[in-house]
Order: sequence, then C-alpha cells, then structure tokens
Amino acid sequence: MQDLGREQMIIVGASQGMLRWFAEDLPAGSVVLIEEPDVIRRRDIDRLAAELPFVSRVVPAEYQTGLDADALIAREPGLTDARLVMPGFEWSVGASARLAEALGLPGAGTAAAEIFTDKHRMRLLAAEAGLANPAFELVDDPAAATAFARRHGGRCVLKPTRRSGSLGVQILTDPELIADAWAETADPILTPEVAARGLPSAVLVEQVLDGREHSVELLVVDGEVIFGNVTDKRVMLGRRPVEAGHTVPSLLPDDDQRALLGAAARLGRAAGFGTGVLHSEWIMADGVPTLIECAARLPGDMITALISIAYECGFVEAYLRTLRGERPKLPTRTTGAAAAEFLVAPPGTITAIEGVRAARRVAGVLHVHFDVAIGSAVGEVTHSLARSGHVMAWGADPTEATAAAGKAAEQIQIVTA
Repeated sequence: MQDLGREQMIIVGASQGMLRWFAEDLPAGSVVLIEEPDVIRRRDIDRLAAELPFVSRVVPAEYQTGLDADALIAREPGLTDARLVMPGFEWSVGASARLAEALGLPGAGTAAAEIFTDKHRMRLLAAEAGLANPAFELVDDPAAATAFARRHGGRCVLKPTRRSGSLGVQILTDPELIADAWAETADPILTPEVAARGLPSAVLVEQVLDGREHSVELLVVDGEVIFGNVTDKRVMLGRRPVEAGHTVPSLLPDDDQRALLGAAARLGRAAGFGTGVLHSEWIMADGVPTLIECAARLPGDMITALISIAYECGFVEAYLRTLRGERPKLPTRTTGAAAAEFLVAPPGTITAIEGVRAARRVAGVLHVHFDVAIGSAVGEVTHSLARSGHVMAWGADPTEATAAAGKAAEQIQIVTA
C-alpha cells in the first residue's frame, strides 16, 4: 500500500498490536486515527502515534455508542481526502461503516455493520435466511437463563450481545451455577480499548453445541465473494471457550468446507454486506454448518497472518485494496499450511520464562511472541486479551504445521509465583 498519499486512510479505533503491524507497510503520514477521547488519555495514544510515522494525526471522537459522521466531517473537513476507511476492532465496525458511507467510500454498509455487532440481531437474521442456529433466547435475568438451560439438558452458553474476544462468554453445565455467573456476562469487564462510559449490551443464552469449531474468512466486494478460507480452531476446555489455536487451511473434507463457505456467503447476502471481510464461526452439527457468531472486520488471533503464509499472499493488503474500490486477485489454493498456538501462564506474578530458545529451534517455527514479561501479574484466562503470547509455525500440510506450533509451545514454561 505504498501508493497511499497523505491522510488517505482512516482507521477508526485500533489495538496497539494492529497499529504496529502496519509500521512497515504504510507510508509516512498516510493514516488518520480516530479514537475515543478518554481512550486517547488512558492509553496515551498521542505518544504511541508519535512513534509511528504512518500516523499523521489522532482525531478525538466518541464513536463506540454511535457516530454522527456528518458532524465529524464538518468538524474535520480534511477527512474528505480519504480513499478508504477501516475499523480497527469490533467496537468501531458500525462507526467505520457510517463514516465510509458519508464519504462515499466502500464499506460493510451501515445496516450490515449493525447486524454483525449485535449477536441477537445476527441470530434473528440467520434464522430468517434459513441458516442453522442453536436454540437461543434474549434474557433479562438469571431465572430466565436457568429455565432455558433446564429445557436444554441442563447446559447453556451465556454471552453478551456486544462484545468480542470471548469476553463474558461462559459455558455452564449446571443450571445452579447461572445465578453466580450472571454478572460476568451481563456486565463484562472493560478492556483497554473500550470507552469508560461502557458499551450497552444484553445477555443471550444459547444451546450448547458439541463439535469442533471452524471459522470462515470471506473477502467481499460489492456483495460478491472474491476469496474464501476455512480455518480450524482449537478452544480451551471448560467454562470459558477462549481460542487456544488456529490452523490454515482446514483439515475438513472438501464437501464440508464448501458447505461452510456457502453458509457464510448466504449470511453475508442476507445482511446486505457490501465490501470488506466477514469472519464467521461455525460448528458442523450433524453435518450441517451451524452458526456461532460473525464479525464484519478482520479476524484477530493471527488468522490474517496464517492466511497470508498458507496462501502466499498479502491478505491484509488485499482487504485494504477492496476498501479502496479495487478488486484484488488472491490465490484459490494454499501452497502449505500455518498454525498458531497460544500461550497461557498460570495465575500469579511471572518470575521466569523458560524454553524460548528450544521453542525457536523447532522445525517450522516462524515466530515466538510474548504479551507478558517477568514481573507481570497474570490472572485466569477469561478472554483472549488475558493470554500470554503465541507461537506461529509453518508446515507442508495442516497436520505438520499444527504439530510444529504445538511442539514449540510445549517447550515454553512461564513460571509464576
């Protein structure tokens, strides 16, 4: 994307990790970053932006609970020079769609963005489109969730309607646990990217589905899918199904992969999704793709990197080009495979990190990354931001890549006291 000019790209909200990914790929001064005023202060975004030459300036704007795009453009007329607008994370999907629409630029579309940032509305849409859902219900109190669980074998999933990264998601196998677990879902903790005023959310209770999870990544231009991938997912066992690892491409049979890609495309069409990436999660229940959830943004957890490695393509660059009105060509088949395994430290204060050199010596390992350091305090992993790092590996096929990432992760011991 070296042909971007000054302030021709707008990013609405972004994690520090995402901003650093772009450090070598975007020209100086090409990006305007829009962020919540209190998040700018709390995370010292101005200092971070000063360290990243591609960021021209930071524009404060309240967007997480609704953005008046016309008022923002009137206040910041320089935004009309932009050639593309992208959301940096879940909370900015709706605002990015509204701003792109106001500027006449490609995007998800306001209606689709609103659907895919509300898990209840997404469920209703999937049902209307004839796609398979688990049983679900929007509930106001623990008693209603308990009654639902009793009607579905004593088990249920509690999830907030407007969060991501498994935050507040719980799998409960005893209805008696629901009352004590309720607050974690109904009032999730505030992560660093969330404005202090909070994000309005409700509680969705769902039937527990048994089976392996898979995600589908679609690159869409004007409602037409131009690239599709299926990722195999591994999640942590127990109450909180935080993602533990990913592999691209999937080991599923071709027929199952085609069924997943077709179901994801139907979901996008039903929502009227315009241009960008759709990242959906599914379980094959009795051979039928059954929807877990869907996001109208780039996937997290290294999936974009895994796709780029396995297909030997620049997936994020292709995504940005679609948002610029282009129609990039991507490979239809992988040339190898890639996998990521996430690192989890036991709760406590980290006193040592061992085995890093051994992990890097495992054949196929590409990258070992830590989000913690000696002296960091770590707690129970209740959402994706609470993990301690990851290992990424390449292989000739999915089995080899997964084994390499797993073997490297086994070498690492994060010692806590």
